[in-house]
Amino acid sequence: MAFSRLFKIEQPTQRPFTWGDGLVLVGVAVLLYAGIRLALGAPATVEGPTISLAPRALPRYAVYSVARMAAAYALSMLFTLVYGYLAAYNRRAEQVLMPLLDVLQSVPILSFLPVVLLSFSAILPEHVAAELASIVLIFTSQAWNLTFAWYQSLTTIPQELREASATFRFNSWLRFKTLELPFGAISLLWNSMMSWAGGWFFLMAAEIFTIGQRDFRLPGLGAYLQEAANQGDLPAILYGLGALILVIVALDQLVWRPLLAWADRFKLETVESENPPTSWFYDLLRDSRLVDWLSRSLWRPLGERVDAWLLHRFPVSDNKVRASTGRPWALYLLAMAVGLGLAYGAYRAGFMLLEVPLIQWREIGLGVLVTLLRVSGALVIALAWTVPVGVAIGANPRLSTWLQPVVQITASVPATALFPVFLLLMVGLPGGLNLAAVLLMLMGTQWYLLFNIIAGASAIPQDLKYTTALLQLSRWERWRTLILPALFPYIITGAITASGGAWNASIVAEHVEFGGRTLRTIGIGSLIAQATASGDYPLLLAATLTMIITVVVINRLLWRRLYRLAEERYRME
Repeated sequence: MAFSRLFKIEQPTQRPFTWGDGLVLVGVAVLLYAGIRLALGAPATVEGPTISLAPRALPRYAVYSVARMAAAYALSMLFTLVYGYLAAYNRRAEQVLMPLLDVLQSVPILSFLPVVLLSFSAILPEHVAAELASIVLIFTSQAWNLTFAWYQSLTTIPQELREASATFRFNSWLRFKTLELPFGAISLLWNSMMSWAGGWFFLMAAEIFTIGQRDFRLPGLGAYLQEAANQGDLPAILYGLGALILVIVALDQLVWRPLLAWADRFKLETVESENPPTSWFYDLLRDSRLVDWLSRSLWRPLGERVDAWLLHRFPVSDNKVRASTGRPWALYLLAMAVGLGLAYGAYRAGFMLLEVPLIQWREIGLGVLVTLLRVSGALVIALAWTVPVGVAIGANPRLSTWLQPVVQITASVPATALFPVFLLLMVGLPGGLNLAAVLLMLMGTQWYLLFNIIAGASAIPQDLKYTTALLQLSRWERWRTLILPALFPYIITGAITASGGAWNASIVAEHVEFGGRTLRTIGIGSLIAQATASGDYPLLLAATLTMIITVVVINRLLWRRLYRLAEERYRME
């Protein structure tokens, strides 16, 4: 028996580049150019905050970091609900919004950080600019997967539920409250946990960002750990790491676990699950008399008043996914205005790119190649250990019970928070920054792969495992005919996200202000940081745009093709 027959075998369809991809890339270039034009007015020197290493300062820094994450998450959720709703219920808008979202999620987020910081600091006070830039950076790391999850939920609501809401003549508010949001709650919640965990990486990068004489650091756990590493203060490093882990565990136990237990009621199932998610804190709140009194006396009456007001505000309408029925001339005018703006911006950006000499274009090409080699090396190292470990955890329930919580907590610790510590240990070694850069990329990639591989290993049907045992296949034959084909879709899904994380890490790994010194190595991330520090804005535009185009092209020519192959050839049916 050949196990490859259990997988559907077809020639994968390739998704070519479209005019929409080109339009989005032009829009990104124009946006970068506008930010760089604003950055010309940025101050030459920015005084950073004084970071205290006293343990009593840690609770305040933890509150600052969590507040930035919460503000970005609230902005991400607002964007998700509006953007996803428009894309799901307006066919004309969907044709523009979803391809736009597909390209935007491929853009390395940290490549925008220098431009955003400098442009904000040109028009706002330095402290306000740094705070807003950090929130924008975290927002762009959280919003895309939340929006895709919400859009997918809206477009997959069962027709019988839509018909029921139409029968009860729900208006748009009641339909959103009683059907759409509950149906998408579990997907939004799991993606929120992923987005929050990923947001820590970018928060720490924003809190420790310095370029030359411009110190954009923010008071927070990231800046605390960097300052402790700069001073070689080992007790402060341990205090900072302990505080960060404590915050991550507290959020998991006091926020995410209770929400998972509460959201379990929204599952579409006729038989109750044998092992529903549980939370001691959720049980405590549910049994609390004070919470019950607040719900009856405050929350419920307030909700009824809001419902009554919105029932009068929005008329009853059908809930079918439909195309826009309004006059198209307004959209044509808007599209024409946007097109003219993009054309003018592209024209101006093109002239700025012409200012970049040929020798700098060679440096950009070399930098992209070297960073690509580091990214590839980090992925290979990550695959070498995550595949066997992920299969061991996913295929062994007893081992999973012990190791999975440990892995979840370890993975939640952002690599950027540990980078100053590793740099302190490696800076004296030959090629220390090169090793540290690859290590940071590895730490930013390996967890995406590990969790996807654990999910893939745990999803292999038990009957196929029994069949391999009955056929007395060797260990290698079992891996070749069952485990690796079954894992392939999960490996590619994890690798796409991991690749983006590695490119992002290059921005903060290849050029570092550390211990009063500037450490740099060859790479596109280093070129972006050097151009920002020296005020070479044509080079900044060229390097940033080259990095973005490189990542988008790799995603389309490599990862998307492998993703299609995984979907069409290695899907068990």
